[in-house]
This record gives sequence, C-alpha cells and structure tokens, in this order.
Amino acid sequence: SPTISHPVFFWLDFKMTSSSDRRGRVVLVTGGTGLVGKAIEKVVKEDPKYANDKFVFLRSKDADLRDAAATKRVFDEHKPTHVIHLAAMVGGLFKNMTYKLDFWRDNMLMNENVLHCAFEGKVDKCVSCLSTCIFPDKTSYPIDETMVHNGPPHDSNFGYAYAKRMIDVMNKAYHEQHGCHFTSVIPTNIFGPHDNYHLEDSHVIPGLTHKVYKAMQEGSDLTVGGTGRPLRQFIFSEDLAKLFLWVLDDYAEIDPIILSVGEEDEVSIKDIAEMIAEAMEFKGQLVFDPSRADGQYKKTASNDKLKRLNPDFKFTPIKEALRQSVQWFVQNYETARK
Repeated sequence: SPTISHPVFFWLDFKMTSSSDRRGRVVLVTGGTGLVGKAIEKVVKEDPKYANDKFVFLRSKDADLRDAAATKRVFDEHKPTHVIHLAAMVGGLFKNMTYKLDFWRDNMLMNENVLHCAFEGKVDKCVSCLSTCIFPDKTSYPIDETMVHNGPPHDSNFGYAYAKRMIDVMNKAYHEQHGCHFTSVIPTNIFGPHDNYHLEDSHVIPGLTHKVYKAMQEGSDLTVGGTGRPLRQFIFSEDLAKLFLWVLDDYAEIDPIILSVGEEDEVSIKDIAEMIAEAMEFKGQLVFDPSRADGQYKKTASNDKLKRLNPDFKFTPIKEALRQSVQWFVQNYETARK
C-alpha cells in the first residue's frame, strides 16, 4: 500500500542573537523530515535571520494528520504563529494509478485538518506545497499560475492532483470568508539530499543516482530507460527551501506562485544522466533504451512571476547541486531512503 507521512515532532530552538527585531515566530513545518523539510531545517540553522524563530519539524510516528483530534493536539501543544505545510501521501506512477481514492481521501483529510487548525489557532500565515501535476493534462506551454483550474489533470493521478488543487480552493475560501493569509507554492522537479532513492519508485535524479551507484559497485554499464530526450526543469531542494522561506516572509498574495528555474534552464534526461555519471566519476557506458516509454516530452513552467517579485534570487548551478546531492547519497547510503 502507499506510503503515508505521519508526523512525530522535534524542534530547533535558536538562541543566537540577531539583528532583526521582529518578534520570534513559531513555525510549524509538517512533513518536516522529507526532502524539502530537511532542506528548510538546514537553511534556518545556517541563516542568522531566523535566530529568533522557533521551527517545529513534524515527522512520522507521533500524530496522524488525517485525524482531526491528533492534528489539533499538535497545534495546541506548539501554538504556531506560522505554518509550512509539506506533509502529503505521495507515491510513484503505479501507486497513483492503483490507489486514487486513497490519495484523494488521505490528502484531503490532512489538508482540511491542517488548514482548519491554522484558522482556529489564528495562525498569521500558512504556506502549502502543491505540485505541477495539478495542471490540466491538455494545456498550452509554458504553464503559469493562472491555468491551475483550466481543465482536468492527467487521469493517472487525478486523486492526488485534485486533492492538491483543493488547497488553492480552501486558501481562497478561508481568505474571503475569514481574512486568513493562506497561500501556496508550486515547485517543479525537486532533488537534493534526503530524497527517496528507491530503484523503482523514485523520481529521475535520485533513481539514476542509485542506479549509477549500483553499476559502479558491480562494474557494469548502465541502461537508462527511454531516449533521454525529454526536457525537465529541476530545482535544488536547498534553493526551494530558501524560496519557501521568502514566500513565508514576503509573498503577499493568496494565489499560488511557481517556484522554478527558468524555461532556458530546462535540461534533457540524457544531460542529467551524464552529469550524474560525471559527478560520481562513473567510468562505464550509459546506454539509452528507446523501447522504454519517454513520458511527456516537456512540461515547461513559467517562472516570470517569481522573477518579477524576487529578481535577485540566484539558483545553484545544476552541476554543483548534483555534486552535493550525489555526495550526500554516497556518504549516507546505508541510511538513505531506498
């Protein structure tokens, strides 16, 4: 059955002095030990701007966010002033196709409970994480924030996609009826340390990273499914963490914002595979198998809104981000999710 993230809490309480005189915030991060949560943890540890803030990172095993009473207990205990909502039931293509009702119900329950507790607790701001899979299956490119509800999502994951879309609907309803400052972000393909490296049920970069590692252990070449031609926009988890915190601090809108590198930074799967091989010093051959499906050729997202509102943000060059990511995987192979 699909993987479900249930939270157990731990927290970082920073006592360093800071030049900022804003009052200390209590920021509750659901899904706090996943790919993005761990990146946010790293950024706030290193940036003195967040010295006066207390970040509470929720992880699995303690409170089930599908349960309204359990969610309320977490909010009552920590009394957050701000929420970053990352927790979700997630899975690969096969799980999404097989358990559409579970993806719908479990994510809807989590989102309903977190947002309603944020409302009841008078949280100043809540930022939730959506996904590019929420966009209509039949659409024009590049996709942008105005197109979320323009048609049905792809049939393969409609349970998950519609549940994520409903966060945007709830954000607007809470804002219009109660004045709540609830908003959301839409990242493109995320990668970085603490990813899921499962060989069959992971995204392209962690999956290829693990396969290259295995091929190196076995002294074999590596076969990559598909032609390698499809293009994707990838965002390093640490860059996304910094942008999430920028949204928490400075983004004023209720409507979602796409967090992504630009159209000009799309890279092919072939280029990604070669960059991973280079970063890991893989000496074998990369063989592309055109008998395997490529999937969609491109799913380009516009980051014009981000560039307009945060023009000075600098993304980590992808080769450097991949170097850091594969280094983390090799150093943490025994304990990495796989």
